[in-house]
Amino acid sequence: MDGLSAIPTEADRLLAVQLLSPAFPTGAFAYAQGLEWAMEEGPVQGGAMLAGWLSDVLEHGAGWSDAVILSLALRPGADHDALDDLARAMCLGSERLTETLEQGVAFSALAAALTGSDARPATLPVAVGRACSTLTLPRTEVIALYLHGQALNLIQAAVRFMPLGQAEGQGILAALAPRILQIAARAAAASEADLGGCAIGAEIAQARHETMTTRIFRT
Repeated sequence: MDGLSAIPTEADRLLAVQLLSPAFPTGAFAYAQGLEWAMEEGPVQGGAMLAGWLSDVLEHGAGWSDAVILSLALRPGADHDALDDLARAMCLGSERLTETLEQGVAFSALAAALTGSDARPATLPVAVGRACSTLTLPRTEVIALYLHGQALNLIQAAVRFMPLGQAEGQGILAALAPRILQIAARAAAASEADLGGCAIGAEIAQARHETMTTRIFRT
C-alpha cells in the first residue's frame, strides 16, 4: 500500500485538490521555470513543442525531482529538515531555488491553518508533503495532483505568452494525464537513490532566463 491510510475520506480528497490547485495563493502564476526563455528564443513554438517540453520536464527534470522528494516527505517518520536540504540541492539555478522557497513559504503558512501542519518555511515539495501527510490519501494521488498543478501552471504561462488558446492548452493538459499518473506511481515507490534527471534544455533555459533584459515571469 503506497498510501497514508487504507480508507481515504472525501473531505481529505477535496482538501488535497484545494491545496494543490494552481489557484491556491502561493504566487505560482509568477513563475515559468525557464519556459519564457524557451518560448522567446525558439525551442518551444506551438502546442506540440510545448507538450513535449512539459512531458520531459515532468519525467526527467524538476517535475521528477519534486515528485520523489514529495513522496519521501509524505512517509511516516520523514525527516523533513533533511529533505528540505536535499530539495534545495536539486535546484541548479538561483532563481529556481528562489521559486521553490518562496512558494514553499507561502504554502506552509496557508496550509498550516487548514491542516494543522508545520508552518515553518520549507521548499515547496517538502511543504506539500508535510501538510498532506495529515490527509488519508494514497501517495500516488497526492503526487499526481501536485504534478497536474505544476503542468497546468506552465500551460497557463504559455497561454499568456504565445498564440495558444485555452482550448488547446486544456487539450495538452488532458493528454499529459496518463504520463502524470505513470510518473506519480513511480515516484510513490521511489527512494533517494532514484533522484536525478537529465532535462538539460530546461535547466539551460532557466539559467538563461535569469539574464533576459525584459521578461514577464520570475523564472
